[in-house]
Amino acid sequence: MSSRLAPLVIVLIPLLLVASTSAEEADFTPLFDGESFNGWEGNLDVFRIEEGAIIAGNAQASLAHNEFLCTKKIFRDFELRLEAKLVGPGNNAGIQFRSSRIPNDPEVRGYQCDMGAAGDMGNIWGWLYDESRRNKFLAQSNLKNPEKYFREGDWNKFVIRCQGPRIQIWLNGKQTVDYLESDEEISRHGIIGLQIHGGPPSEASYRKIRIRTLTSKK
Repeated sequence: MSSRLAPLVIVLIPLLLVASTSAEEADFTPLFDGESFNGWEGNLDVFRIEEGAIIAGNAQASLAHNEFLCTKKIFRDFELRLEAKLVGPGNNAGIQFRSSRIPNDPEVRGYQCDMGAAGDMGNIWGWLYDESRRNKFLAQSNLKNPEKYFREGDWNKFVIRCQGPRIQIWLNGKQTVDYLESDEEISRHGIIGLQIHGGPPSEASYRKIRIRTLTSKK
């Protein structure tokens, strides 16, 4: 390579990377403005905002039951992107989607992208659970050696994609779930929610929450 071209290449590569990232995010709309709970509802004694992130729970205090901060808006087919972090001995939280509030109850019913650990199963980051409905894991991560991709006590990137009956989840760029819902009675629309699990002290943090609408498929 010509020595005269080298500086130009060094300048162009970062610019191309920025342009590529900007184009990839162009169709996404923020669900959280980093400063307020506009567009969200839930128990604000449990949820707070710090340094541009939604913080759920308290790493020094136990919680009587599950709590959820939910969008006021309903979504159908979409791609959701966000970053999440979990600390504390409770070690259990999750991201609800295509879900609904249960009347007169703090619980939410619907799909959940799980975070944390579950007994003998260990690391359940990126698994698909059916909260307060079928009450079971619908799909487990297909990743071998998940500790290679999961950042304990640090921010982890999630992509949750729902289109028709198909649900896909990625954790830090690696796909964990590709699930096809066979039950036609299961709702394909609902709210998005951020969970902190009841029980021992735990603190879940969520930031950079954005979404784009996808074309619906049967």
